[in-house]
Amino acid sequence: MTVSVTVQSGPAELLRPKTAVKAVRDVAVVARRNLTRMIRIPEVLILGLVQPIVFVLLFAYIFAGSFSLPGAGGTAAYREYMMPGFFAQTIAFATASNSSVSMANDLQSGMIDRFRSLPMARGALLTGRTVADMVQNVFVIVVMVGCALVVGWRIHHGFLRAGAAFALLLLMGYALSWVGVVIGLSVRAPEAAATGNFLWLFPLTFLSNAFVAPSTLPAPLRWVAEWNPISATVQATRELFGNPGLSVSNAWPAHHALLVSVVWSVLIALVCRTLAVRRYRSSAG
Repeated sequence: MTVSVTVQSGPAELLRPKTAVKAVRDVAVVARRNLTRMIRIPEVLILGLVQPIVFVLLFAYIFAGSFSLPGAGGTAAYREYMMPGFFAQTIAFATASNSSVSMANDLQSGMIDRFRSLPMARGALLTGRTVADMVQNVFVIVVMVGCALVVGWRIHHGFLRAGAAFALLLLMGYALSWVGVVIGLSVRAPEAAATGNFLWLFPLTFLSNAFVAPSTLPAPLRWVAEWNPISATVQATRELFGNPGLSVSNAWPAHHALLVSVVWSVLIALVCRTLAVRRYRSSAG
């Protein structure tokens, strides 16, 4: 008698798509959770936008006359010069702060331990947090564009190039959100996470070409400002928007700002995501 045995085994090739779909679904669930919390507590986002709007109005109507640009002059030119800097600064502060404080709060309240006990994809909690931040940044950009139009900022190179500029800002924000996740998983309290962001965000944004030309800085600070990832993103968006400031620096990053900005964003995202996943796995419950 011949017995035929059929072995039914799921090949890895057939299981991977299902696993990938489940991972995407888990990320979407976590992102929706964070966005729902933002909708239910809108004052956090609204109050976070008040400060940059006040700064825009101060720089546009009070300080603009005190600044001069090499190769461009006048208050109107400086207003267009500064707005890409404010776009980048607002997204950097909003993204990093939200990520770090939210992750620190979840860690302190025990939510991360509950997520770790669920049958969900590894890293979905972290990726969902950053995806939610990117969606939130779309709203931030819309509000800031409205404020910029009020003070005289305009798009000069068409909406297609402007869309590329906004995509570049979102990419930078996504990368910096991973920095916030690392900080949030590394501190013991949300208050520490909020304070820790100022230690690197202020130097990163102000020691750049966001508000002043790097050529006006001392030599060591000028080199830092020229290679700053914020500077690359701001310079690239200025070029795409058609705003003044194209010839404020002769440094190599200034003339290849789009490439440098993308490389910086991808590098920051990859490095910080790796650190965040390691920290998440080793965090004690």
